[in-house]
Amino acid sequence: MGSRQTMTFTEVEGLGLTDWRWLHGALHAHYASGGFAAGLALVDRIGELAEAADHHPDVDLRYPYVRVTLVSHDAGGVTSRDVDLARQVSAAAAALGIPADPSRLALLEIGLDAVDEAAIEPFWRAVLGLDDGSGEALPPVWFQQTEPHDVPRQRFHLDVTVAPEVAQQRIDAALAAGGTLVSADRAPAFTVLADAEGNRACVCTAAGRD
Repeated sequence: MGSRQTMTFTEVEGLGLTDWRWLHGALHAHYASGGFAAGLALVDRIGELAEAADHHPDVDLRYPYVRVTLVSHDAGGVTSRDVDLARQVSAAAAALGIPADPSRLALLEIGLDAVDEAAIEPFWRAVLGLDDGSGEALPPVWFQQTEPHDVPRQRFHLDVTVAPEVAQQRIDAALAAGGTLVSADRAPAFTVLADAEGNRACVCTAAGRD
């Protein structure tokens, strides 16, 4: 496979990248460093590996953890470059005694019902600062096509994407906390839940989307 050829979720799942999970078309890992110094040591090592590979991940260093995201932006998805660097990062973390905890991985998207996406998207790009780069760390916003309607209803909803093995636990916890199951027709890709007042949210995974 060429270094610019993108891979599917199913292809990546078969490669044994135990530290990593596919979320929103990229590889993500969460390393439980337990402290800033240990996390910084891992970040330094990731930096060395990235420079050697000329392929640079997004790295988030916090006091108790390091999160790493790998995607080939020029190819528009995950490629063999990401897989190779993911394996090297895993080896570096293992050598430093820093374990991965995929159960801590989650990404948030905000969905907005839209009758005319083209008419409203420029507003949201402007207010979120997406055109000048200042909104890069904000949750992504996507527009769900709907028919015109007069009855007031929920316009925004949250999509929470987690690793496939975590989804049912998250769903069960939401139901136990007073939620209701609206639809599991598209599970495991997404399951629609609602709170006690009918406000909806989706628990999503990469499974079932290829």
